[in-house]
Amino acid sequence: MTDTEQQINQWFANHMEHTAHAASSTAPDIEKASDALVGTLLNDGKIITCANGNANILAQYFCTALLNRFEQDRPALPAINLGADATTYSAICRDNRFNDTFSRQVRAIGKADDLLMVFVDDGHKANLIQAIQAAHDREMNVVVLSAKEKTDITSLLHPEDHEIALDNLSPTAAAPIMLLVINALCGLIDEKLFGG
Repeated sequence: MTDTEQQINQWFANHMEHTAHAASSTAPDIEKASDALVGTLLNDGKIITCANGNANILAQYFCTALLNRFEQDRPALPAINLGADATTYSAICRDNRFNDTFSRQVRAIGKADDLLMVFVDDGHKANLIQAIQAAHDREMNVVVLSAKEKTDITSLLHPEDHEIALDNLSPTAAAPIMLLVINALCGLIDEKLFGG
């Protein structure tokens, strides 16, 4: 076996180890978060997501699965990714308000029956913190999917909020695990709303 093949095998082995750990440690949190998401949808609320950098890909994937379909045809579910609107995002940044990129939008379109879902792959982002604060100001519940445990974001969460925290993974190691969590959430939403 070449050194490159050994390195590739090690990447897969690390991924399997992270996946196994996440499966055993986050299952209860995934279930609670799915209940919160379903409750929002049953109350005619919408899911609003936000994330920075590569995690924004995951936020968009989640919204697309809700708006279009996951594994079965079903009615569209209301979801908005605040990071998908590059024009609005860049306009807010242009005015030197980077920390307001998401909170400004949450305050404009969020309402009490909505839910904010935040995807965090590094744990320390002022604009995500302000988005959570804005959601709370609008009496919205919050779900956080994070690559790390016990971040500054965790301390902001209210008792009715939910966090799915991975075991302090780097953003690149966390991304495929976060995708599995998203798929689990989508599957549970479909099952609970439409019978799977």
